[in-house]
Amino acid sequence: MRFRGQIAALACFGAACCTAPAPEPTPAPPQARPTPAPPPVALPAPSFDDWMDAPQTSGDWYYRRGAGTTAALFGSAGADARFALTCRLAGRTVTLARAGTASGPVPMRIRTETADRVLTASPSGDEMPSLVASVSANDPILDAIAFSKGRFAVEVAEQSTLYLPSWPEITRVIEDCRS
Repeated sequence: MRFRGQIAALACFGAACCTAPAPEPTPAPPQARPTPAPPPVALPAPSFDDWMDAPQTSGDWYYRRGAGTTAALFGSAGADARFALTCRLAGRTVTLARAGTASGPVPMRIRTETADRVLTASPSGDEMPSLVASVSANDPILDAIAFSKGRFAVEVAEQSTLYLPSWPEITRVIEDCRS
């Protein structure tokens, strides 16, 4: 009987050592993937009932004197001009040049406070591609540009419209051509 107590103790001890393993932890629920942001929607370019309400094209006017010419150039410092009025002193003509390209002649519309005129602009063929129209130094459109209420617009087919300020550089070129 003596062994019976020891066997019972050994059985209890063996049973204590054979406990069921702890259950495995349940996995965390999968995290929802964030939905990607929708692509930005391209907004249409704003339209204006009156072209004079459109924001001015960024840039400044610069006056240049060259061999037989004077010019008012509009653009950003250190970049090619986006628009230029150039007086050819010998011929007393003023060229209006808009940076851009075309396969042939295109209409160039000049809008001012007092005048609206369509000129024919032709590709220049120069190193800096531009579309050029010429007028005589006494053409009334030049006065309309110079004295327009703060700005004028240049519209050329297949190009963005330029809304340019009427600054003194323009008047100086016109006066150079007329004197």
